[in-house]
Amino acid sequence: MTIENQRQWWLLAAMSGVLGLIVLDETIVTVSLPSISRELGLSVTAAHWVVNAYLISFTCTVAIAGRFGDHFSRRIYFTAGAALFALASALAAIASDGATLIGARALQGVAAALIFPTSIALITTAFAPEKRGVAFGYQTTVGGIFMSTGPLIGGLLTETVSWRMIFWIGVPIVLAIVVLLWAIWSPAYDAKRTKASGSGGHLDIAGPVFLVVALLGLVVSVMQGPDWGWFSPMTLGLFGLGVAMLALFLRTESTHATPLLDLSLLTIPEFRGGVIIFAIFQFEKITMFVFVAQYFQEVLKTSPILSGVAVSLAVLPTLLTSVLIGKTVDRLGSRTVLTRGVILHGSAILMFALATLQQSYLLAFLPLVLWGASMPSIAIPTRRAQMNMIPPHKQAQASGINLTIQMFGGSLGLAACSALLSETHNYLLLFAVIGAGTLLAVPVALRNIEGPKET
Repeated sequence: MTIENQRQWWLLAAMSGVLGLIVLDETIVTVSLPSISRELGLSVTAAHWVVNAYLISFTCTVAIAGRFGDHFSRRIYFTAGAALFALASALAAIASDGATLIGARALQGVAAALIFPTSIALITTAFAPEKRGVAFGYQTTVGGIFMSTGPLIGGLLTETVSWRMIFWIGVPIVLAIVVLLWAIWSPAYDAKRTKASGSGGHLDIAGPVFLVVALLGLVVSVMQGPDWGWFSPMTLGLFGLGVAMLALFLRTESTHATPLLDLSLLTIPEFRGGVIIFAIFQFEKITMFVFVAQYFQEVLKTSPILSGVAVSLAVLPTLLTSVLIGKTVDRLGSRTVLTRGVILHGSAILMFALATLQQSYLLAFLPLVLWGASMPSIAIPTRRAQMNMIPPHKQAQASGINLTIQMFGGSLGLAACSALLSETHNYLLLFAVIGAGTLLAVPVALRNIEGPKET
């Protein structure tokens, strides 16, 4: 193996750790929410803000971060984001009240937005198109390790030490990733990117402002609707503000000489369809992690450890299926694997919804395993189809656009499902809605993702 090949695989290891760290911070908190709520005196809505603050801040800043990531040294840019992530994790660990914890989680989201688009762009730069399915498969496998162990680690730490430890463990992980990145860096990782890139024109300032206000207005209004009242002036006003700002943002981006987001990328069918599919995927993933753990503890009366065991074991098969699906996608193309995967994934959620009628730990666990095992069959073919169609000098920005819409789907989905459960207290209805929403990705895939000849 040549030195360059060794760099390539060590880079993949480091960037896979980034995905692992981000999904860990999504999943490890969910099992600990009841304990956090009791210690800090949080309401149900406030507890869900511990998760959604991370998602919203990520959503609001990832497109901006991806845009700037195309114009700076990736190594320096990534290191700055990693340092901020470590600081935010420490602040969350020492938080003495809900407001401080939620603020620290929001800062974590900003830091994650700085490092994740760069990690996707680096993998795409380092690997040839015909090898990206395998590369993203290995990355998803590492992410699956973190994701599958997150709930279990969260339950163990919460019950045996303190929920605060779930934030401390991110600090050494991010530091190790930075050390590895600096050790194996190659100038080619920047040269390939900057060769075709330019940065003329005036900086788009209005676009980021409109985007942040739009996303905050929409998500906060839906999240707080049950507490404030759906037709209260505050709820309707914030929702209307969000819609208006979103319209202004789209208008600004379509007319600005150097927009924050290159919306022309959405004219590429594979990218446009992939963005929608990832938004649906994030919606169902984050809501399942949050509400499955909540269902086990509130309805089945299990401990944090036992609920963590169920979710962790359910996701554990991704360690095998990620690599298998990566190789299959490189052979068959994205559309076939994706459509079958979505059908299997959505059906598993509907089976879990029906299992809630029996209130049985075992019956609920079985469809969870199918749900977890089928996760990579959505993420891997979709990411491969998208990134194969994006020119190198726009890869970080494309990742930023994709993640903005993806995380917005998760933020809005969590807000809507929190509101639905608050209004109905019906877990069967909740999980049925999540499952049905997941299946909407099938027609999107059939319409936008190319078949076996896709390259």
